[in-house]
Amino acid sequence: QVRVVESGGGLAQPGGSLRLSCAASGFTFSRYTMSWYRQAPGKERELVALISGNGGITNYANSMKGRVTISRDNAKNTVYLQMNSLKPEDTAVYLCKAIGPSANNYWGQGTQVTVSP
Repeated sequence: QVRVVESGGGLAQPGGSLRLSCAASGFTFSRYTMSWYRQAPGKERELVALISGNGGITNYANSMKGRVTISRDNAKNTVYLQMNSLKPEDTAVYLCKAIGPSANNYWGQGTQVTVSP
């Protein structure tokens, strides 16, 4: 069955870094665009970054552009989100979404990121 599992969240200090991972199984990973979203309490879910199936195309939302890097390892069926210079307003649940070629999408459960002194 399809599994999308995020990890790597936790507590970080302002200015700190975290690296999130998203491990996927149950579908042909390299054919899927992978993306990271986040949702803060009381706010709508928003796109953070996405990466094409072969990793050649990346796109970043303005809210975190310059502070995050998305990458993927198709041999490991894993996508990463390196986050630097974290701010308290980055506190949110970060979710991984697989976007399929036929609009078949899969979400993970999310990992909590809290940025606080």
